[in-house]
Amino acid sequence: MSKIKGFGIGVLVLTMLLGLIWIFQGNDFFMYKFFGLKYENTRREIFEQSKAYNQGVIQELQNMQFEYIKVDEAHKNALASIILHRSADYDVDRLPADLRAFINELKREGRY
Repeated sequence: MSKIKGFGIGVLVLTMLLGLIWIFQGNDFFMYKFFGLKYENTRREIFEQSKAYNQGVIQELQNMQFEYIKVDEAHKNALASIILHRSADYDVDRLPADLRAFINELKREGRY
């Protein structure tokens, strides 16, 4: 009789353990469902404030500016469209003055 009782207690403990794991995992899922978007938006904002991101955007736009100066007139509209698209979501006040002036000039000329 004690073997059956021990087996029953073991099954009960195992069932309770699996139930607790399921509760914690479910809780984690529901917490992520509620807070996940806020968490990811915060991560994106922090990344966009990082020095590496800002230097990368500036270097990429400067490289495109140099390419824009080198290409012939037939390709300038296409390259201007790409430059304006890449700089659209970026705060142009964070750009160096010459690059900011270049992008503003592209916008004024309507090259897209």
